[in-house]
Amino acid sequence: MIRRLFFELRYLLGKTPWDTGISPPELMRFLNTHPAGHALDIGCGTGTNAIAMAEHGWQVTGIDFSAQAVARARRKAHKGLRVNFIHGDVSAFADLSGPYDLCLDIGCYHSLPLSIQAAYAEHMGRLMRPGGTCLMYSFLGAAGEDNASWPSEESLRQLFGAPFEFVSVEYGSDRRRTSAWFTMRRKA
Repeated sequence: MIRRLFFELRYLLGKTPWDTGISPPELMRFLNTHPAGHALDIGCGTGTNAIAMAEHGWQVTGIDFSAQAVARARRKAHKGLRVNFIHGDVSAFADLSGPYDLCLDIGCYHSLPLSIQAAYAEHMGRLMRPGGTCLMYSFLGAAGEDNASWPSEESLRQLFGAPFEFVSVEYGSDRRRTSAWFTMRRKA
């Protein structure tokens, strides 16, 4: 409840440093090299990436728990694009059925409480088509760090390792935090 209020207030005040209005090169590289299909944008915010996917021919569902963000996304979407924006809770995935060929998560997973992360990984495995790709951007904490604010690469591999194979990891930093782009493929 407090997390939800935090994000609603940030969107209301326009203080959303994560919402750059620009799709990242990692996503654009994928869109330019893969055929269109069904995509899911988890924590879609104001819809920038969902719209970019739809402009590349993808049928897109974007979900976010911020009503402010979803309302902005719906206003931004161009007529004729196949984008379905849902105001819903990504930790339950109740409003989603799949299967999806592409799943995009830019910073949603790393903002979830630890108690929800395992269920999130299970739902992702259920929603993805075998052979489908998950692109995930996350801040990273150190493995074994007590009360870590962010997941470690080790914990991601442990939670997602059963249904997914890790194809690549691209390390970086954002706002002085260690981060990485994970490309995972749903096992058959």
